[in-house]
Amino acid sequence: MDEVAIIYHNKLGIAFRWKNNIPNVDSKRIQMVFKDMGFYLLPEEIQHFSSNIQTAKYYNCGNCSSEKSCRNILLRSPLEKMDFAVSAIELEQISDLIEGTLFKLDLENYLNGCGRN
Repeated sequence: MDEVAIIYHNKLGIAFRWKNNIPNVDSKRIQMVFKDMGFYLLPEEIQHFSSNIQTAKYYNCGNCSSEKSCRNILLRSPLEKMDFAVSAIELEQISDLIEGTLFKLDLENYLNGCGRN
């Protein structure tokens, strides 16, 4: 794990930066891995994904008895041509991963930017 700097992780996945000593790596991008997929996203794309997650949370199956476990929610990814079918449980875990990552990135920006004396 010497090649990566972990930003945030949960039971579903992990967000990290590749360290600078790796060729062809954009230090502004964040590697996010969850559900057997990897995304290499800019912070703005992660923010866009967060908005898509908030929109997907309004989806409601009414009186469905299995609404927490069936994969009936369409989650739009930050990539234009890719969407996910997720359950309400998975949506919460993805949300935690994305929001935790954004929080850590904001904290890092504050500590290294305007919060520095």
